[in-house]
Amino acid sequence: MSGNAALVMLAFAGSIGMTLIILACALPEYGLWWPFFVVLFYILAPIPTLIARKYNDGSGSSNSCLEAAIFITMGILVSSFALPIVLARVPTIQWGACYLTLAANVVVYATLLGFFLTFDQDDSDYSMW
Repeated sequence: MSGNAALVMLAFAGSIGMTLIILACALPEYGLWWPFFVVLFYILAPIPTLIARKYNDGSGSSNSCLEAAIFITMGILVSSFALPIVLARVPTIQWGACYLTLAANVVVYATLLGFFLTFDQDDSDYSMW
């Protein structure tokens, strides 16, 4: 897949994920905007990995900074899946909003993974990111 097609597919997948979040918040039978707080996790999730990649020493061996960043990223990822479940268990949101938020989490994190895999290649025009 060429770089432009990959970029268009990633943008399309990201918009689907955000549409699911908006639906979880705005449908009349759900009515509350509590599921929208997972967007904070979407913003925070790639930051530790980006910082660790910026300060990578370039050696092929194990990098403790990168491993700590992956650990923090996984904590953020698990928290973004746990928040709607906890909010649904405590009757703050309904289970339908929880399911839409979990589906949005899967789509958005798959998009973030696709972004890192697509733009990490050295032969790509977007390798500067």
